[in-house]
Amino acid sequence: MTMTAHALLHRMAEKSGREAVPFTLDGVPASALAGDTVLTAVLTQSDQLRRNEFSGLPRAGFCMMGACQDCWIATDEGERLRACSTFIAPGMALVTGKNGA
Repeated sequence: MTMTAHALLHRMAEKSGREAVPFTLDGVPASALAGDTVLTAVLTQSDQLRRNEFSGLPRAGFCMMGACQDCWIATDEGERLRACSTFIAPGMALVTGKNGA
């Protein structure tokens, strides 16, 4: 997995042997680890999960347990997922809205 300079989360010591899970983020190929939530997968690649639909400000989740609904992210087909409680799956195509994506 390639770590981006602008990622919000960084893996410090991953030695579990989990398999890589390919996905795309704003059309760019990315990789997560099996068992990662969508939130973890995205924030190890980017500094935001999405843009707020009202203010346009970046969001990165809040409660991390599925209660606040601040972690919604869109797929490239327009489906909304709750990123903190949805596991990443091979081939997922996610859209953050960053830079007009």
